Amino acid sequence: MGILPRPIDLINMSVGLAGVKITRGIAYGDNPRQVMDIYAPPGRDLPVIMFFYGGSWQGGARGEYAFVAGLLAAKGFVVAVPDYRVYPETRYPGFIEDCDAAAHWAVENIEVFGGNPQALFLMGHSAGAYNAVMVALGTSAPALAGVIGLAGPYDFLPLKDPIIKTIFSGPHELADTQPINHVHGAAPPMFLATGARDRTVLPRNTTALAAKLRRAGTAVETRIYPKLGHISMLLAVLPYLAWRGRVLRDVLAFCAACLEGEYRDAAAEVAAPMVRRSL
Repeated sequence: MGILPRPIDLINMSVGLAGVKITRGIAYGDNPRQVMDIYAPPGRDLPVIMFFYGGSWQGGARGEYAFVAGLLAAKGFVVAVPDYRVYPETRYPGFIEDCDAAAHWAVENIEVFGGNPQALFLMGHSAGAYNAVMVALGTSAPALAGVIGLAGPYDFLPLKDPIIKTIFSGPHELADTQPINHVHGAAPPMFLATGARDRTVLPRNTTALAAKLRRAGTAVETRIYPKLGHISMLLAVLPYLAWRGRVLRDVLAFCAACLEGEYRDAAAEVAAPMVRRSL
């Protein structure tokens, strides 16, 4: 921190980490940004959440999201928060490859930190939600207990921002950069949430992806929080902001349902009415 703490520093300081063992800077690759922090509460065989932060694929730092990790660790999860390469160091699909590598690292190594590799959730906000969903829908995805996407861009063509155009340009088909075009019937259960006031990533991204996942037979829960926008979607996990949208409560309920096997082998005709009730 500098002379005066930044708002994010104050937010992080507001979340207690007593009893949580924090291991920082664990490498999951050779690049300086291919490192993660792990927050481990006491216990063994605990469920695991890997959290991918946002930043328009152009920035972000794992240390700024200690508040997310602390809140989840307090609920009994081992939490991993990785950095990943961003523009201009890399472009699509480099950041997805990093997140995929981090997830596979967790499957192979998280037991050392008390985590259960067979109970791994991917969670992300904004660009991080995109990364989480793309990893989950990829051909090399590890076995996942579920995916949590907060305010994610999943169907955002045509590209308008010049930098975003550069990030997603390349020899590939532009349609291949969109999560909605990678939906398949073997996807893990997903919790997709958005804020009705989000003008950065429009809510239709969430509703469109959820609808296509349902048609493919994937179990999906959605939430559209009337009082939340793009950034407040993540900040609402804080207890003193839960009045704006009970995001943490809903995420935890989804994880519990996944761990209890509620969504196992769910069929599309079961998932569809479930999603309609949750809107």
